[in-house]
Amino acid sequence: MQQPLSLKSRLGEIDKPTWYALLSIGVVLVSGSIGTLVTQGTLSFLSPYYILQQLQIAAFLGVAATGMMIVILLGHIDLSLPWVLTSSAMLAAGIGGWAALPCGLAVGAAAGLVNGLGVAYLRVPSMIFTLGTNTVLQGLMVLYTGGFAPRSEAPEWMEVLAVGRTLSIPNSLFVWILVGGVATFVLKKTALGRYIYAVGNQEQAVYLSGVRTHLVLIGAFVMCGVCSAMTGMLLAGFSHKAYQAMGNDYLMPAIAAVVIGGTNIMGGRGTYLGTVLGTILIVLLQSMLSVLQMPEAGRQIIYGAVIIAMLLVYGRQHQEGR
Repeated sequence: MQQPLSLKSRLGEIDKPTWYALLSIGVVLVSGSIGTLVTQGTLSFLSPYYILQQLQIAAFLGVAATGMMIVILLGHIDLSLPWVLTSSAMLAAGIGGWAALPCGLAVGAAAGLVNGLGVAYLRVPSMIFTLGTNTVLQGLMVLYTGGFAPRSEAPEWMEVLAVGRTLSIPNSLFVWILVGGVATFVLKKTALGRYIYAVGNQEQAVYLSGVRTHLVLIGAFVMCGVCSAMTGMLLAGFSHKAYQAMGNDYLMPAIAAVVIGGTNIMGGRGTYLGTVLGTILIVLLQSMLSVLQMPEAGRQIIYGAVIIAMLLVYGRQHQEGR
């Protein structure tokens, strides 16, 4: 009978980028606490309420980063996230009621299907094809709204999921846990997950071994679209309505969260734990700079410098591992 792994063995399985992200989170928490202690005379940065509030916000980015990670594991990227997110939220809010949920998810799945077909069968580079999808969706939403902000408000269930709490824990965090649990199960326990990693390492070899790689690509992009749609509906609930370009601020953070968490941008390597930590790191960093009243220019410089530093550390570790 196989013996269960000890705690030391389990910790040894965590890769270096994940440890770096965890260490960076600790540094941000300590720095933010010192900053609030000096400027405000309190340690509010470490209060349970504040941490839960940040996890609530991180859940929105975390759901989007989940789908992005699956695509990046293939060695591809999905630049249609902003308007898949926006169009799903706007159409779902326009329909209202519980029918909004399948409608919103269907929009995301349809966009993912189009992306997957274009990348898998037309062999158009994912960066180009998904950018085109993003532009098409933007145009369709302008036609749908006439260029004005939609007047429809988000259904009550969206608001409950986005801003409601159960036992003082944000409901959006439960949504993130559910989405992350499904993604982890798919990547670790299913043939599709193994094929995603294999395709990311060497698609041609996987194809020659008899795997229908086209279906793997399509499935991954559909999952990314569904995650983007779910993020859009959560954001609509948080803002009480959907609005134009609501997803524009989530593209780069979603990619950064995945890559900072140790997922190889060229595909084939990465853990979901790393993506979770990368998401939390980005949200805490943004929050710390806001609490310290850092000017916008300074925020952008520090935010970009941290991302570059993490990417350089990961790139060096990857080179040493060869």
